[in-house]
Amino acid sequence: MEIGLFQAVYNHPSLRAADYELISEAHTKMDFQQGALLLEIGKISQEFYIIEKGLFRSFLYDYHGNETTTGFYCSKEVLIESLSLFQRVPSKENFQAITDVVVWKIEYGIFQGLLNKIEGLREWGRTWATSQLFALKEHTINVLTMRATDRYLELIRERPQIIEQSPLKYIASYLGVTDTSLSRIRKEISMS
Repeated sequence: MEIGLFQAVYNHPSLRAADYELISEAHTKMDFQQGALLLEIGKISQEFYIIEKGLFRSFLYDYHGNETTTGFYCSKEVLIESLSLFQRVPSKENFQAITDVVVWKIEYGIFQGLLNKIEGLREWGRTWATSQLFALKEHTINVLTMRATDRYLELIRERPQIIEQSPLKYIASYLGVTDTSLSRIRKEISMS
């Protein structure tokens, strides 16, 4: 088992080498093929995943029934439906593999046990949740205040794996633009 992946994801100064051993042993390695759904709308999440390799997206259906990508999950990131997992309520989103993927799964009950055993993991959890809240707020503000071209350029800079591995229609949906608009943006960028 690759401890380095867990040290990268669960990175916190109060976690020790022995803590990372316990954390890594609590995860189970899994492979999923492109297109696989890890969680579907209406189901309660029972686990979350650490992504070793590959790309996922979350998506839902708007009030017109159109599919809308709400997030991307890249290598060395946590794929979690926090509301469903921790509040024990049905998910309002689907989580789908965009590529073939390798993940490490940890079940809700096992994670709760680790939180009780490892103080540093509780601290990591607070830090991680805060960073996710800030990232969500920033994305929401950017969608409302930045030009689509600038949002696309920021995505290229911040998370190139998405640009490299995701179909354009998912990126366009995430950025809040049509496929045609994104194609035009890409053309303008390549010409400049």
